Amino acid sequence: MNIKHHLDEATLVSYTAGAMSQSMALVVASHISMCPVCQERVQNTQKIGGMILESLKPVAINDDTLSKLLLRIDQELQSADPEPQAVYDLVKDAHKKHSNANVPAPLSDFIGHSFDTLDWKCIVPGIYYHDLPCDTEHAGVSRLLRIAPGKEMLLHSHDGNELTLILRGSISDEIGRFTVGDVADLDNEIEHQPLVDSAEDCICLVATDAPLKFRTLLGKIVQPITGF
Repeated sequence: MNIKHHLDEATLVSYTAGAMSQSMALVVASHISMCPVCQERVQNTQKIGGMILESLKPVAINDDTLSKLLLRIDQELQSADPEPQAVYDLVKDAHKKHSNANVPAPLSDFIGHSFDTLDWKCIVPGIYYHDLPCDTEHAGVSRLLRIAPGKEMLLHSHDGNELTLILRGSISDEIGRFTVGDVADLDNEIEHQPLVDSAEDCICLVATDAPLKFRTLLGKIVQPITGF
């Protein structure tokens, strides 16, 4: 596996700080589990964060502050929906070796170890999706896409951020060519039109935190239907 496209530094910092939505964290954790380079980067980011914490001067707090904090944590844990699992469960398993079916360990907690048994829904002939039970923010999505060879997505930009991890096959767009393990870490300044250039279906894990911005009439028509 020759991974050429990695996570942005700001994305890694947000991930290690636990400040990322579950849908985004799933993509990040899945990429990290496949990418030795980003595994090392995460470890370095964690070390820097630890050094910053150690350098902070302690401040006086009320005697009952710890009790209130522990009570609040207990209340949030009791009220939290146990399904899907929390972001920190994804982080804990992020460095596991992915399976032979190209399902990274964090993702396998949601779908098992095979893409072939999933309930794929058709957007248009040759393009299918499978929604994941992740918490999404601001009308974002968390889903797998399966796209046939030669198929091209509609030209679009973004109102927010988009993370796309290639799990099978490959795509090319205005940014470059993405193969297995590569991740596209995109913001609202990027406009692109991915094309599947592999001989097999391309399967990718996608998370967004806001709706996509389509330029064509067709894109605007199908957007309410597909949820993008």
